[in-house]
Amino acid sequence: MDISPQSLELFLLVACAVAILSRRIGIPYTVGLLLGGFALSHLDLAPPGHLSHELIFSWLLPPLIFESALHLSWRELRPQLAVVSLLATVGVLAAALITMILLIWGASMPWQAALIIGVALSATDPVSVLALLKEAKLPARIHRLVESESLLNDGTSAALFSLAPLLVAGTTSIGSVVSLSALSIAGGLVCGAAVGGAALALAGRTTDHLVEVAVTILAAFGSFYLAESVHASGILSTLAAGMVLGSLRERGFITERGHESAEIFWEFAGFLANSAIFLFIGIDLDELKPVHHSFVIVATIAASLLSRAAVVYLGCLPFHRSRHHVPLRVQHLLFWGGLRGALALALILGLPPETPDLALIRSAVFYAVAFSIVIQGLTVGRLIRSLRDS
Repeated sequence: MDISPQSLELFLLVACAVAILSRRIGIPYTVGLLLGGFALSHLDLAPPGHLSHELIFSWLLPPLIFESALHLSWRELRPQLAVVSLLATVGVLAAALITMILLIWGASMPWQAALIIGVALSATDPVSVLALLKEAKLPARIHRLVESESLLNDGTSAALFSLAPLLVAGTTSIGSVVSLSALSIAGGLVCGAAVGGAALALAGRTTDHLVEVAVTILAAFGSFYLAESVHASGILSTLAAGMVLGSLRERGFITERGHESAEIFWEFAGFLANSAIFLFIGIDLDELKPVHHSFVIVATIAASLLSRAAVVYLGCLPFHRSRHHVPLRVQHLLFWGGLRGALALALILGLPPETPDLALIRSAVFYAVAFSIVIQGLTVGRLIRSLRDS
């Protein structure tokens, strides 16, 4: 995407203005960005370019995931692992199947299109959820549960989506898709752990804080590209690399100044990536007018909500009498605060042009994402306040 210096200045100005205005009027920053992008498009002031699979996957997702992973240590994740693992694996597969069945039954959609939409919307999006959590100030345990579930389930969703075309074409079976997805997940975690370990070893050979920050950048993007090159999950690879660096930084591999500099850098990188994603979602919505797909869009939104509700409430049920019990109010937050966003868009934007019903799929997913960000993003505050004050 070719962006002129003037367009970049406009983009930064809009991002800063929306951040200030959103805080003053009390709406989520992501909602403000989406509405701002939509307004820019209508005023013909939008910077050139559009969201694409390459832009989201290659440039915007890695820094967002890596920034959060730096603060998610294994020690903090372990108490949540039983619930998170179930929701992020079986839960994602169940959500995809439930959404597909509801769309076939309720909207008479071809099963191929219904499957693609179901998988794309099966996971909550880490970009949207993490942006929401930054402003929420929830208790630590609840914050970690919502954050880790959103970070892990999107890796499963991306792995399933990469194999969905094979299932549609009839060249593989559901069992093969599940097993290949498991290999993709495991491969991503191994790649990320290896890159994270190598980054720590390299950072330990210098006390220059600038070199240490550069090493974290190499780890964030290198882990992603390495995993993708071997057909593993780049998202989980970056997550693993960030967790390795975050968990072991206290052992002296990175200097205190290097650690502080890295945190500042990645916080700013996350701000820029978040701003770009949600601003461009708003810009691109204007080009996806649901003239002939209105009923399908409503059906898609309803199906994605029902599938998420089933996964959360039924998925938490087995832990009701255990030490991993998830309180009902937290389950409500997992359900209604489980926003969709950039990941779903990146997946459907990567579909080949010859995909059957491509326009319908893109329109349905884009507007399901917009509903999630705007409607759920604006109304989840009451749930967050009740948990924060409890």
